[in-house]
Amino acid sequence: MIAEVLLVLAGHSSSLFPTDHNVHPAFRPLLHPGEEQCLEALGRIAFRYRNIKKACTTLSRSKSRYVCALCATLNQILKDEYEKLVVDTEAKVLHRDPELVAHGSFVPLSAVRATFAEWDSPLTALETLMDQLQAEKYWKPGPLIDMLLARAKTGVHRIADIISRLSVAVQRVWRSQLSAFMVHGSLTSSDPLASKDFILLEGTMPSCVSPQTRESIVYVGRAIATIKAKKWQNQLPREQALEYANLLETVLPEDQYKFDLVISQIQTNISEWLWLNVLTRKDVEDAVISLASYFLLRNGEFSLALIREIERLKISRLTTRSGAVSVIREQDLNLAILRASLGTTTQHDSSLLHLHFQLPSGPLRPLLPSLANFKGLSSSVASNSPEVTSFDDLLLGTNLILSYNVSWPLDLFLHPSDLQIYAALFNYLSSLRKTHTRIHTCWTSLSNAQRARRRWTGLGEGGTAEDLEVRKELLRCGWGVVRDMGWFLDTLLGYVMVDVVDVEFRRLKDLLDNPSRGRADSVGKHTNPHNVATQTGADPSTYLDFTTLRNIHTTYLERLLTGCLLSNPALTAVLRPIFEVCERFVAQVERWGGDVLPALLFEGSLSTGGDDKVGTMVRERLQVVSEVNESLRTLFNLFYEQLSLSTSQQPFTASGDASKSILMNASLANVSTLQRTLIRGKGAKGFEGEGEVRRHVERLLLRLDFNGAFSKPKASDIEQV
Repeated sequence: MIAEVLLVLAGHSSSLFPTDHNVHPAFRPLLHPGEEQCLEALGRIAFRYRNIKKACTTLSRSKSRYVCALCATLNQILKDEYEKLVVDTEAKVLHRDPELVAHGSFVPLSAVRATFAEWDSPLTALETLMDQLQAEKYWKPGPLIDMLLARAKTGVHRIADIISRLSVAVQRVWRSQLSAFMVHGSLTSSDPLASKDFILLEGTMPSCVSPQTRESIVYVGRAIATIKAKKWQNQLPREQALEYANLLETVLPEDQYKFDLVISQIQTNISEWLWLNVLTRKDVEDAVISLASYFLLRNGEFSLALIREIERLKISRLTTRSGAVSVIREQDLNLAILRASLGTTTQHDSSLLHLHFQLPSGPLRPLLPSLANFKGLSSSVASNSPEVTSFDDLLLGTNLILSYNVSWPLDLFLHPSDLQIYAALFNYLSSLRKTHTRIHTCWTSLSNAQRARRRWTGLGEGGTAEDLEVRKELLRCGWGVVRDMGWFLDTLLGYVMVDVVDVEFRRLKDLLDNPSRGRADSVGKHTNPHNVATQTGADPSTYLDFTTLRNIHTTYLERLLTGCLLSNPALTAVLRPIFEVCERFVAQVERWGGDVLPALLFEGSLSTGGDDKVGTMVRERLQVVSEVNESLRTLFNLFYEQLSLSTSQQPFTASGDASKSILMNASLANVSTLQRTLIRGKGAKGFEGEGEVRRHVERLLLRLDFNGAFSKPKASDIEQV
């Protein structure tokens, strides 16, 4: 019987267990209950072993190389450990080993049961694993590795050890695919990691690979593959490729820290090689100038023309009766870009072709600005609403994103997260510029109406003696509101464009020309610019390595965000309502015919009798203008208060909500750039740190409070004290 039991444990069939692990009924009367229990326990082990081997045979024919590698590894583990245990047990019986054979002639079933007891739990876990593998028609490497790593996290050491080895086998196959993609730029026809457009396919990356590492993998693989496809004159040296392949052989994705470190090192070195052989400094400088001209509105002539073209487009669609023609589409907005360039300095700029607008919500019908309750608007701001703030719908009335087509090899330098920041800055600056232009137009309209009225009324405002004072109050209040709006927007726009955009852009240009000023805190761990400069024969003081270039540009964007106040959610939550109040007041004046005072002969402008000697229209307009004035004062005071508080914050950084408010409509997943600390450390040469950026905000405080209007205590506050 012992020989029969050992054959069953080795995977052979037997009459002892005709169907599963239950003993044949004919043998039960011959067995002691204890012996029967031992036999069934051994039969259960043998039954699970046969199921696992059968599943391995089936899965080995799978089209997935990862499942085939798992099955091959599992068969080897069973052969080296389980099947070897069966052979060793048989040898001990034949040699009458006293540990197994009692009195040299009797082998207790309990001793055999105890010998194979260590495989109870592993075979159970492996049988469950095989069932899960067979339940899915096709396994992608990402979910497969995740499942194996999750199953390896168990308190049973033997199970954890076996499944960890299975996981390592699958990860090694995945690593070979990764090495082919990152070192040689090649993708296999079966189970490729990425598409032909170098976009990672769903399920190809295990969850232990961080989003930043995934971006680096795509970055390196796309770069190497593109260079080979274009048959560039300079190809990646063979020695360097061999070095990267050896580096990848030392890590597995389950060791996330080491794996991320190796991928980051390869990306840094590849970037340096590309910077020396593919991407030139002139390409980078042209791109930076182009982005600053269009996204940061440094080309004021074009930006104003674009705003006017978009306004003209909305008006033309509003006055069109045909339903199909009255819809604004992306091609209409892109045509507005070309029209805005006519007659300007950008007319013959080739980089203008890289610009295009995107409408995430699709085509739309333009609407007139709504006339909301201004008092309710200001009170909602003061309530510290947790909602994020965005400026991407103020220019057109719906979500509008300005994009920049980046082609090879410039996409090695400009990442999608950088373009998202540029788009956020454009939305903010264009909204400010549009509101500023609308206020100036309103001022012109009021001036023209006032001159026309004075031709008939002389030095007064006209009307009867009863409503003369009210008309005078309405006119003075309306002029005061427009004056305050224009003053605030003039101050903010001058600060943003002169003290922030121009200063930071000139500073970026200086660093690009003299990179040694900004290299101290920007050099990567694995790259020495002085060594690279020596190898290429360049001057180390003027050589700009790729890591320093990326850090300089990243810091440039961070300082722009902070200086433009976009990194402070409390300030952006006040700025948007200010823009909306200005926009809606201008729209209200336009609906009044371009003047706050009703014409003397209009119906409702004069009293029709009764105790009240003031016209109904005059009273209504005075109420509207007074509410605007009150809301505006509240928002201005709240803005100055939040701005003053921001200078005392330690450190002067952005919170997590700032990145959400800036990138709330972005389609890309990577938002890591805005989640980092916005200001470099004080010890960095060339980067003055938080003190320089704080001085930006202090300049705005001085501009706003040049006459002490905000800092001096109010008369009402003194009376309360």
